[in-house]
Amino acid sequence: MRLFLRSHAALLFLVAVAAPAQEGLTPYHVAQLRSVADAIVSPDGDYVAYTVSEPADPLASNELARRALHLYDVSDGSERALLTADVNPAEIRWVPDADHEISYLARGEGDEGTALYTVEARTGVVRQAMRFETSIADYSWHSDGERVAFIADEPREVREDVPYRPVVYEEDGVHRSVYLAEAYSADEPRPLDIGGTAYGIAWHPGDHIAVAVAPTPLVDDRYMRQRIVFYDTRSGEETGAVVHEGKLGAMAWSPDGELLAFIGSASINDPKEGRLYVVAEAGGEPTDVLPDLLGHVSALEWLDGDTISYVASHGVETVYGAVEASGALDRVVIPAGAVIYEAASANAGGDIVALVGDTPEHPPEVYLWTQDERLPTRITNSNPWLDAVQLAQQEVITYSARDGLQVEGMLIRPLDGALPAPTIVVVHGGPESHYSDGWLTGYSLPGQMAAARGYAVFYPNYRGSTGRGVDFTLLSQGDPAGAEFDDIIDGIDHLIAEGVADADRVGVTGGSYGGYATGWLATRYSDRIAAGVMFVGISNKISKVGTTDIPNEEFHVHARKRPWDDWLFFLERSPIYYAGQSETPLLILHGEDDPRVDPGQSKELYRHLRLRSEAPVRLVLYPGEGHGNRRATARYDYSLRALRWFDHYLMGEGGDPPPVDLDYTFPENYRVDNL
Repeated sequence: MRLFLRSHAALLFLVAVAAPAQEGLTPYHVAQLRSVADAIVSPDGDYVAYTVSEPADPLASNELARRALHLYDVSDGSERALLTADVNPAEIRWVPDADHEISYLARGEGDEGTALYTVEARTGVVRQAMRFETSIADYSWHSDGERVAFIADEPREVREDVPYRPVVYEEDGVHRSVYLAEAYSADEPRPLDIGGTAYGIAWHPGDHIAVAVAPTPLVDDRYMRQRIVFYDTRSGEETGAVVHEGKLGAMAWSPDGELLAFIGSASINDPKEGRLYVVAEAGGEPTDVLPDLLGHVSALEWLDGDTISYVASHGVETVYGAVEASGALDRVVIPAGAVIYEAASANAGGDIVALVGDTPEHPPEVYLWTQDERLPTRITNSNPWLDAVQLAQQEVITYSARDGLQVEGMLIRPLDGALPAPTIVVVHGGPESHYSDGWLTGYSLPGQMAAARGYAVFYPNYRGSTGRGVDFTLLSQGDPAGAEFDDIIDGIDHLIAEGVADADRVGVTGGSYGGYATGWLATRYSDRIAAGVMFVGISNKISKVGTTDIPNEEFHVHARKRPWDDWLFFLERSPIYYAGQSETPLLILHGEDDPRVDPGQSKELYRHLRLRSEAPVRLVLYPGEGHGNRRATARYDYSLRALRWFDHYLMGEGGDPPPVDLDYTFPENYRVDNL
């Protein structure tokens, strides 16, 4: 009972005369957070269309979040909903050469899969532009606004002659093909013979199309063997290809069709696509137009035939810039600062830009910038109730690793300000990703939820993280669980020395590669870690290679060698190797349908700990979930279990694990519509 009272003390309401203020976030609040997913400016700059992700109530249904489409009028600042979350529109675009018409993918009444629809911004009139036998996954309009190319699974005959059919592992996949069609026509779409699986398309202003294609539908080939090929849409013949190895991101043709811009990796060993390239329409060797960028490009768009706008990370911040296709002139349009931008869309002249951005105070929202302003203005507030919630202080910290490398991270201080505090270290996955100084709270990111309960929360960007250029991302390769995770221990020591962290009450959590770090720190560094929550994590580096769907990605951009090259090395870099010395209470959580990190990884560590250690351990499996939880109740369950585990072992009496069952209910006051 003492533990329950302490962990929930920060959840009480403050009494105020004008409006009630909430002391910090609860898991139920986080489960109700809405966020902007996309934002696009109309070519004339009159409107911004954007989608808002609306989660299901976890106490009512275990469903996926759905999106609603909204329209913002730039001239008068008014906003209205065009399509509700019942429609669930995705992949929104402004239809070229049309009068304020927005296209989107959705599954309408009678559709067997997702189809292509359009909606008129002014009238709200909806039309179906294209339907196919299978779901349309992506699409690209020709500049005439009449022809459309789309990607969809090849139709496959369903056998009804037998009552049972087994799955043939890695041979039952279906190619995703490219189809060309006239919008609003009853004519059958024409397939384009690409000899593989398509993952991206961009229709040239003329009669060519760029396709990002991999040889098979396997995820590993999607990561490591994609290439960009050009086709003539009239004859279907290949007309050129881009010489590039490694991962690929977004691509777009210049308005005059002379150049293709795309985001790609620097080499086959570069773990993250983040370089901005241009290549001639005939293909060949691309040019890196930002060769000195010590960051990673995440979004691009042509402003005119000579200039490309982009969003790029700079450490834990982001910038919005514009660079000439020749690379001769690079200018920062919106400097790094308080907002973390994730995407951007400009009108035809480039003088009005809509950006999706988040800050330590709120999840992603829409920001609007005009050439008359230095900084964008926030124009949406998807969670007005959040304005009444008291949040803890967040700050960027820099510290020296044991070899002198400077490492960045974010620290959220406990809301009550009491130091030294029990501390939760949150390790990102990848490792080719990073935390930015923005919104750091989600179902698996304790952030403000933990700070409200009296924790300090630390997010380190250890070596191998993105955001600081290619060389920094390569620092961890060939040394799994080596210096990269030593960086995390060095960060903990820094927080202890600064009087922030209580050395006896440090917990660690993370998913995927962050789950690997959690398992490693809870075993190899068990004397430093008082509790761990491991999510979809790696425990055996040998069996991981034999069970994952990305073994070649693992080789090229992480390990740089195979287990059979050095069996002992891979074993000694596995948490199971040190399980016998673990004294750290560990909660392990995993989706039962995870193809990336097989749930057997969690089962292995659980079994080793039960057989070889006295440390408390619990394994929770989520049916129907994969590499991370997507549905509302599964996410909510995760938040409650993780925080309860830390409360029990970092703030409470410890000992045996808390009860298996959870109490999901919260007082009615915790519904956000009552704040």
